[in-house]
Amino acid sequence: MTAYKTLDDMGDIHGKRVLVREDLNVPMQDGAVSDDTRLRATVPTVTELADRGAIVLVLAHYGRPKGQPDPSMSLAMVTQPYAQVLGRPVRYIDWEGADAAIATLQPGDIAVLENTRFFGGEEKNDPAVVDRFAALGDLYVNDAFSAAHRAHASTEGLAHRLPAFAGRAMEAELGALEKALGQPEHPVAAVVGGAKVSTKLDVLKHLVAKVDHLIIGGGMANTFLAARGVDVGKSLCEHDLKDTAEAILDAADRAGCTVHLPYDVVVAKEFRADPPTRTVNVHEVAADEMILDVGPAAVESLGDALKNCRTLVWNGPLGAFEMTPFDTATIALARIAAALTKDGSLVSVAGGGDTVAALNHAGVADDFTFVSTAGGAFLEWMEGRELPGVAALLR
Repeated sequence: MTAYKTLDDMGDIHGKRVLVREDLNVPMQDGAVSDDTRLRATVPTVTELADRGAIVLVLAHYGRPKGQPDPSMSLAMVTQPYAQVLGRPVRYIDWEGADAAIATLQPGDIAVLENTRFFGGEEKNDPAVVDRFAALGDLYVNDAFSAAHRAHASTEGLAHRLPAFAGRAMEAELGALEKALGQPEHPVAAVVGGAKVSTKLDVLKHLVAKVDHLIIGGGMANTFLAARGVDVGKSLCEHDLKDTAEAILDAADRAGCTVHLPYDVVVAKEFRADPPTRTVNVHEVAADEMILDVGPAAVESLGDALKNCRTLVWNGPLGAFEMTPFDTATIALARIAAALTKDGSLVSVAGGGDTVAALNHAGVADDFTFVSTAGGAFLEWMEGRELPGVAALLR
């Protein structure tokens, strides 16, 4: 029994107008969609509603038009690619004359309404904009977890005006997150990587009390190494945050959470693809060298730690993975996690933009239990924050 209603709770919706908040904010190149992941994620909800005879009205934002209509951010350009992904016709409806256009739709029809952010009050959750949206539909479905950390008219306000339900993608996301950090099976490991500690401070503080193993990689590991008295040479490092890193390590000690920092690393004198490199103990980094990846011995011991875990949450790469050979550690550990997941011994949940790219690069995104395409919302969830779009769906 979930705390929110899903499409299973909707009853007969034939001929009902259902406002569905989706994330259609896809990257475009030369007028074509360059990555349709977000469009594909909407298919289960939108097709199910249409097949059940609803009139499906998709609400979404595109870019940051600052509350003004901007033709370069019109959802008209996404409508055709979206129809191809859905395998059925999709109407585009401009806000000008929207009511009349919607009145011509038949049960089973699907339409994409123009960019919600063309209204200045969308991002302010302005009651007048909520009313404008609510007047168009009978029911509301939120299927956009990636926008759930924003309290906007289309993501939060509508859930208070119309009967509100979670779509299939939202339901899958919330189910996976509950398994990963809500009621996880212990031992739980978290991999947190990325360039800077400052962007993940709240995540790290929240996780040390929740997980049994905290694996820190990426540039942020250098700040922790520096806090432990390691000379990290020319590595990216937030020296002003050493006290904060120390406090997080102390909190982990008190909570019985083992923090894993790399003890061997891959270093180079220049930040580019395929420079001359050395693999060294962290205490052997020269003054003119940068740490750019975790070393093989550390990866092997991290793999051993994962073998004893039942749950894994992953956010951020272990090294500068966008350049060879500094993608090695991320690929190796991701493949270990994927193999353990396929064996059935590990529940693995990953999220955040870089993370998805890294797992795709390693060829294992499909082998994880769940990969979230949400960036900011996934991070805020890892910080233990309430997400307004999710909170509004709770009964």
